[in-house]
Amino acid sequence: MPDVRVSLRGTGHEVLATASDNDPTNVGTAAAVGAQTGYQLAWVVVLVAPLLAVVLAIAAQVGAVAGDDLQALARRRYGTGVAALLLVSVVAVNVVTIAADLQAGAAGLGLLAGVDYRWMVVPLGGALTGLLLAGRYNQVVSVLRFALLGFLGFGAAAFLAHPDWGQVLRGSLVPTFSRPAISGALALLGTTLTSYVYVWETIGRDGQESVDLGRARTGAIAGSIVTAVILWFMLVACAATLGRHPAATVSSAQQVAAALRPLAGTAAADLFAAGLVVSALVALPVLLATTAHVVGAQFDWRRGLNQTIANARGFYVVLTASAGLAIGVTLAGVPVITMLVAASVLGGVATPVGLIVMVRLAQDPAVMGTRPVPRGLAVAGWVIAVGLGGLSLLFAMTQALG
Repeated sequence: MPDVRVSLRGTGHEVLATASDNDPTNVGTAAAVGAQTGYQLAWVVVLVAPLLAVVLAIAAQVGAVAGDDLQALARRRYGTGVAALLLVSVVAVNVVTIAADLQAGAAGLGLLAGVDYRWMVVPLGGALTGLLLAGRYNQVVSVLRFALLGFLGFGAAAFLAHPDWGQVLRGSLVPTFSRPAISGALALLGTTLTSYVYVWETIGRDGQESVDLGRARTGAIAGSIVTAVILWFMLVACAATLGRHPAATVSSAQQVAAALRPLAGTAAADLFAAGLVVSALVALPVLLATTAHVVGAQFDWRRGLNQTIANARGFYVVLTASAGLAIGVTLAGVPVITMLVAASVLGGVATPVGLIVMVRLAQDPAVMGTRPVPRGLAVAGWVIAVGLGGLSLLFAMTQALG
């Protein structure tokens, strides 16, 4: 078994896991939904908090009690076939999302610096890869935890957009079920409860002391609330500007930042662009490390950011290759909207697969011993897994049918 256990102080791991969920693909989804439906789906964003908290609480307990990551547990308990399905479902989505997020982060830097985004692709990708190659797990978490402050840019952008707070409150509390609203709700849920977030949550656990499990649960809840609040601000900012100007149609997160400039002013546009950069800075290391972890777990390699390059060559080769592939795809000029749609469709299959495997493991005495997840939490996990599976399939079908 690879030595990936880390003694965590506080709840930085969980907050980072959930904050990484607000990656540029999520920003783009929130922008599209806000532009199309205004504040109508703010209630869906509020619903994200408890749903994500349930998923991450289960993942935290699995990682803490079993002491290993989801991919390794699936391979040992259910065999290479199920593990291979999980591997493909996670890696396929991650690779596409890494490329889309790198392009969006580089575009945000380009907007702030006033240069073509392509000049920023290699420096951004290289810097993040270097951080993961040179830093240890706790160092990486510490660095990225400070970066989370940059998400405040979305909140500031929302206030500078001068939304109708009465309509915002109504949209946050009163569900709407129009045809565009249903499509938008599927998109928001499908891009938020993504597999890399809960897979990352099971990585790097000590799991020997009950206090760690308590911290993990607390962090999962706190992180889920933070994620929902950030996503809510994204939606409000876009609904208050793009929602009032249907002609300002955008197809990516970086175009949102550019479109905000004439609609809400330079300050709001720059703050949104800064938030976009931060979302890429936080999400890309998690995506890269998770991809390398699941591949390493499938082949039983040594893995983990606490391993040296010499001891975990395969892990770091996959990590570096994932970054290199993303840089190549971005510089090749593949349209970001193509990558975002592909990530959404692939995620429609990937997320339910991972959730089902995780909830089964969470109730398996052979894995959890005398500390399986509470029955109520397990039931909630099954409801989310089955419900999201149906919703994600419907969303994938709507994307395929245009």
